[in-house]
Order: sequence, then C-alpha cells, then structure tokens
Amino acid sequence: MTTLQPLIGDVLNRAADRMNAADLYFGHGTDNAWDEACLLLFEVLQLPPDSDESIAAEHFPAEALGRFEALVSRRISERVPAAYLIGKAWYGGYAFNVTADVLVPRSPLAELIDAGFAPWYRGAPRAILDLCAGSGCLGILCGHRFPAAEVTLAELSPAAAEVARSNIALHDLAERVKLYEGDLFVPVPVQKFDVILSNPPYVDAEDMASLPAEFHHEPALGLGSGRDGLDITRRILTQAADWLSPDGILLVEVGNSWPALEAAYPNIPFTWIELERGGQGIFLLSAAELRQFSKSLQGAYNRGAD
Repeated sequence: MTTLQPLIGDVLNRAADRMNAADLYFGHGTDNAWDEACLLLFEVLQLPPDSDESIAAEHFPAEALGRFEALVSRRISERVPAAYLIGKAWYGGYAFNVTADVLVPRSPLAELIDAGFAPWYRGAPRAILDLCAGSGCLGILCGHRFPAAEVTLAELSPAAAEVARSNIALHDLAERVKLYEGDLFVPVPVQKFDVILSNPPYVDAEDMASLPAEFHHEPALGLGSGRDGLDITRRILTQAADWLSPDGILLVEVGNSWPALEAAYPNIPFTWIELERGGQGIFLLSAAELRQFSKSLQGAYNRGAD
C-alpha cells in the first residue's frame, strides 16, 4: 500500500511552528518564520521565489523531504541564517551567491538604487563606486538599474572579493562591473564618480557584544567598526570629496549608529533618507557639501582617531 507524502503546506506550517518555538532571530533576508521556511523550500524543490500559493496543496516529494527537514533542524540547532544554509540570498529581485565570508544582503540602499537615486541625483549616473562591497550586491544592482553605467567595487577581504567575483559572473556583468581588492579607495583607479555608496561596517562595540546568535555566523570584519561604530565611516567622509564629480553624491548606511554620527559631526548637514520599505540610518552628502565642510570632517576624524 502506497503512503502519500504530506502536503507541502503542512510541512511548511510545521517548520514555521518549530522555528517560532525555538525563538530564532529573523533579519537576514526574511523577518518571520514562514518566509524563512519558504526560502528553504524553494531551494530544496528548485522553485522560483514567486511560486504560486497553490503548491501548498501538492504532496512534498519524498526524495526532498529529508533534505528540507535537515535544513530546518540546522537552522534551529545552529542558528545559521537560511541564506548560508543554501548558499544563496534573494535581494532586489535577484539571486546572489553568499558564503559566511560575506554579510547576507539586506541593506535598505536597494530602495534608493531602484528609484534611480532620485530626487538626489538628476539623470542616470555614468560612474558608480560601491565601497565595502562584500558580496557585490549593491554594485551589481546598480549595474542592472543603470545599463550605461560603469560600476566599480572595492572590497578589503580577499574571501569576500571572491564571492563578489562569482556574483559578477553570475549576473553576466563583467564588462561593466569591475572589482578591486584593497582598503576603501586605495585600490581604486583614479577617477570621478557620480555616486559613491557604501554599506560599511557600522556596529558599535556595545551592540557587537549583544548581537543575536545568527549574526555570529557573519564575518565580524563586515559588522564591527570600533567603539562607536564609525571608524570606517569617518575615513570615507574625509576622502570621498576627492572622488566625486561636481554634482556627485555620497550615500552611506550607518544603521543604529546614526545618533553617534550626528553627535560626532554636529556641524555637518547630513540628509537622512526616509525609506518606504523600512530601514534607517542612511545619510546623503553632496560633493559640494563634502568640500565645503572638509576641515570640519577632517577635524572630527582626528578627534575620533585619538
């Protein structure tokens, strides 16, 4: 007598219930247990992320059920973000390769890329720089959004740079998206950029000590940035003006460290971007503002470096 396999919807419900009961942290591409279970399911069954809800009424293939259950168990017992379990993350509508050498893509900067950086940059930027590129997701999104643009990625970690290279190849953008290994602007060929954007490390020491277990699977190099979370951002602020075109803009995500940034730079007119899709702590400065306040920026950097 043939035993029918359980329905996909029932398996998903049980997986979500198990994850909720385990008090997991969701914040690496999903924000709830159901979506996390679906992410694992789509990978196991090789389904697109926009699969129709009708699949819930289908029977779970017997040969795939064990693998799915094993991934759910690892997600619970090891607190590994789902993206690392499957080696893939969906971001901005595209798939990206991920390993534990890069942060799981989740920056709210994707909303600004999707909007074409409007209204802060008029027209289509022709040269874009992504600092602290990690997996390369931000720069690659720019490559898709601006088909006439040349995009430059800069990444310090050789292991992260290798992941970024794989994503450039995955998205077939090697002709327009170039990667350079090194510290911030150091490896970048001298030129002027219309947009410089960065999701640098910005977690302060206090928050680093209290992060949920899931974050400890991510590279500390991509998270922590000194006592107040601003070590890298300070350096970007002192150097960016030299790399921007006259009408260029700098966009940097500093997350929860935004109050510390305002306190450290009380005279700098940061524009804080309001986002429709959620997220906070993204500031904008124009090339003109960076040049106007260059002495203040350098002075604040010197004080922070003391």
